[in-house]
Amino acid sequence: MIDGFAGLDEAGVSHTTLTVLPQNMFCEDGRFCECGIIEHMAQSAAARVGWLALQKGEEVRLGFIGSVDNFEVLEFPRPGQKLCTEISVVQEVFGISLVRAVVFVEGREIAHGNMKIVLEDASEQDKTE
Repeated sequence: MIDGFAGLDEAGVSHTTLTVLPQNMFCEDGRFCECGIIEHMAQSAAARVGWLALQKGEEVRLGFIGSVDNFEVLEFPRPGQKLCTEISVVQEVFGISLVRAVVFVEGREIAHGNMKIVLEDASEQDKTE
């Protein structure tokens, strides 16, 4: 649910993109639905965590959405439009991250929200492999 990752800027904010295709499973009645926007935000947060782990030479851990809060859609994107999403970390404690996601289309904010992301403990991940 992302097609581009531009890394982190000097403030630690990550940047992802997604061009909405008409055949995307989250396109309904000529628009990209709320569930698609939330999934894109979650995948953007996952890309950030994975990229950081790889930069440190660490294994990429599984992550799970703990909650979505203060989510609001201001405008539904249409097929052919490109989502540009910023993920910033509000707080990190004991493997749980609170991130803020803001989604833009053509420079306009179209959605925003907060997500709690829980990372699987590395020792637990080793047991499942």
